[in-house]
Amino acid sequence: MTQKKLLDVNNLSISFQSDGIDKEIIHHISYTLNKNEILGIVGESGSGKSVSTLAILGLLPKQISKITSGSILFNEKDLTQLNTKDFQNIRGSEISMIFQEPMSSLNPSMKCGQQVEEILLQHTNLSKSEAKTETLSLFEKVKLPSPQRIYNAYPHEISGGQKQRVMIAMAIACKPKILIADEPTTALDVTVQKEIILLLKQLQSEEEMSIIFISHDLALVSEIANRVLVMYKGDIVEQGEVLKIFKTPEHIYTKALLSSKPSLSVRLKRLPTIKDFMENITKSDIITKKERENSHSKLYAKTPLLEVINLEKEYISKSGWFGKPESFMAVNNISFKLYEGETLGLVGESGCGKSTLANAILQLDKATSGQILYRGIDINKLPSSEVRKLRKDIQIIFQDPYASLNPRIPVGKAIMEPMKVHHIGESNEERKTMVLDLLQKVGLDESFFSRYPHEFSGGQRQRIGIARAIALQPKLIICDESVSALDISVQAQVLNLLNDLKDNFEFTYIFISHDLSVVKYMSDQLVVMNKGKIEEIADADKIYNNPVQEYTKKLIHAIPKGL
Repeated sequence: MTQKKLLDVNNLSISFQSDGIDKEIIHHISYTLNKNEILGIVGESGSGKSVSTLAILGLLPKQISKITSGSILFNEKDLTQLNTKDFQNIRGSEISMIFQEPMSSLNPSMKCGQQVEEILLQHTNLSKSEAKTETLSLFEKVKLPSPQRIYNAYPHEISGGQKQRVMIAMAIACKPKILIADEPTTALDVTVQKEIILLLKQLQSEEEMSIIFISHDLALVSEIANRVLVMYKGDIVEQGEVLKIFKTPEHIYTKALLSSKPSLSVRLKRLPTIKDFMENITKSDIITKKERENSHSKLYAKTPLLEVINLEKEYISKSGWFGKPESFMAVNNISFKLYEGETLGLVGESGCGKSTLANAILQLDKATSGQILYRGIDINKLPSSEVRKLRKDIQIIFQDPYASLNPRIPVGKAIMEPMKVHHIGESNEERKTMVLDLLQKVGLDESFFSRYPHEFSGGQRQRIGIARAIALQPKLIICDESVSALDISVQAQVLNLLNDLKDNFEFTYIFISHDLSVVKYMSDQLVVMNKGKIEEIADADKIYNNPVQEYTKKLIHAIPKGL
C-alpha cells in the first residue's frame, strides 16, 4: 500500500549572498514526507539540514538568501510561491517547529502559559479562559510536572528539559500536520533526551502528525525515525528506511557519521573523524584491557594531586521578606582522590551538583565545609592572594566557548591576556610567539591570531578555549560539558586533541558531561552523582559493564545505542 505524500520537496536549491556574490549552499535536493511518518535528517553543522527546513516555513533571511530552483509542495500548494501573510496562516497552525535552544526561543519577559496561549488566540477561535484551559491540558499532555506552576513561571525559573516541553506544547497547540524538530535534545541530559524522544513518538502516534526530526546523531535518529536522509555539504547523499541506513550504509559519509561516536564496547586509541573516512586513513588501534590495567597500576601508585574530603556546599534561600529560610545541599559529603595524569569522569543529570563541585574546586564558589587538598594543601583555607596564584594551576574549559570569549577582543589577545597576568613570558613579543605555537598545537592556523570569535565555527571556538586554558601551563583542567554542543565529528577531533595534550603535557582532567559514551571513552575513573551525593565511584569500564546502583543503570539504559 502506497503512503500518501504530505510534503514533496523537489529539486530545491538555495543560495546565500556573501560579499555581493551568490553562493549555492543547497544543491537540487529532493525528498518526500508521508502522512503519519517520522523522517530523520542527519548531518554535521553546515550540511544544510536547518536551512532546507527553514525554507519550508518561509523563514530564510530575505535580504541575503533566495530559493533559486525547485518547489516545496504541501497539500499540493507550492510553499515557495507564498507571500508573508499566507505563511503566517500556515506557521504554527499547519506546520510548526521546535527550535534547538529553548531558552533563546522563549520570550524571557513572558510567563510560559502566556506564550502558549498567544499561539492559540492567534490561530483559533478560543476565548481567553478556553485558551488557558487548553494550555494547562497541553502542559499535562507533554508531561510537565505541576502544570499550574509552570503556567505562571518565567522561562528562567524552570529546567532545560521543562523549557523544551513548553516549546513542544507551543508547537503542537494547534494540532499541526507537520512538526519540524530541529536538534530538540542536543544540550539535554541523556535521561531527559530519552523522555523527549518517547514523548515526541507518543504525540506523533496520538495526533497522527508527521515529524521531521533533525539531528547530527544517527544513533539518536534511529530511535525515533521511520526513514532517514543523510545530508553532506548541501546534498542528500543517502536516504532510505532507518534499518537499512543504520545496518548497511552505502555512502562513506554515512559510515563516518556512524563511526565517529565513541563505542561502548571497545576503546580506540584515537576516534576516527569524518575527514579520516573521506581520505581513507582510518586506523582502529584498540587499547586492550591489559594495557589499561598496566597504565592504571602506574597511575594509582602516585600521590594524589587532588583530594576532596567530606565536601559540602549548602545554599540558603529566602522566600519573601518574612519567609522562612530554606536550605538546599547542592554538594553533600563528597570524597574522592584524583591522581596526576588521570582523567576523572563526572556524570549525572542536571542539578546533581557536578558544576557546583567544579566551582568549589576552582574556588569560584567556596564550599560550606570539608577539605580540598591540592598537593596536600587545603585550598579552602588559602587567602585570596594565594588563590589567585592557584588559578594558574587549575583551569577550566567551558561548555559555551562563544560566551566565554570577549567578542570585542581578537583571539590572540584573549589568549595572551591571562599569560600577562600570571607573568608567563618576558614580553608581549615572546607571549605572541608562544600563542602562535599554541594555536598550531590545537590544530588552528596562525592567521587566527588577529581574528574575532564570531568569525569561527563552534569547533574552532572550542579549540581557542582549550588554547586559552593550556596557555597558563596548568596541572589540572576541568572540562565542563566542553564537547556537548559540538557535532559528532568535531567532538571526535576535540576529544582526540584533549588526549594528545594530556599525553604531551601530562595534564590531569576532571571531565564533566551528560554524554555517557563520551565520558566512558575519556575516563580512567568515573564518579556518578545524584542529588548532590556520589552514587558510585569506580573504574569507568567496571561501572559501564556492571553498574551497582539503580540510578546508574537508568543513565546507562538511556544512552542512544542505535539499532
